[in-house]
Amino acid sequence: MEKFIIKTDSNFEIKFEKYPKEIREKLSYLRNLIIESAAEIESIFELSETLKWTEPSFVVKKGSTIRIDWKSKKPNQYAMYFQCTSKLVPTFKKVFGDKFKYEKSRAILFSLDEKIPTKELKECIKSALKYHLVKNEPMLGINLKEI
Repeated sequence: MEKFIIKTDSNFEIKFEKYPKEIREKLSYLRNLIIESAAEIESIFELSETLKWTEPSFVVKKGSTIRIDWKSKKPNQYAMYFQCTSKLVPTFKKVFGDKFKYEKSRAILFSLDEKIPTKELKECIKSALKYHLVKNEPMLGINLKEI
């Protein structure tokens, strides 16, 4: 069994430190869910943390990039972004319905005072991290019986 490795770009850490404390805590929670989810997938041995479009991003082989961010123009909201041309967010809408708030086909949105449905979000994260392996499976391989 290979060891799970996280490679973090220094610019990623710099970006994280620039967020307001409350936001940094919320984004750190998402970051930890992404790392935990990646570590639970047998086919993933390395997760890269980097910046894409100036946003903290997570990249794995055979996966679709996940980005997280907060924008000062919407101070009470933060988000997890997915490739908008993928089947990810449209599938999450079908599987999880109003469990999440969405932005078109590109993001799951969170309010600062919201309790995040962790099990369901981890399924979304895992689908993105395995995207090129599951994109042709019904509902991207999400098994509601396991949630």
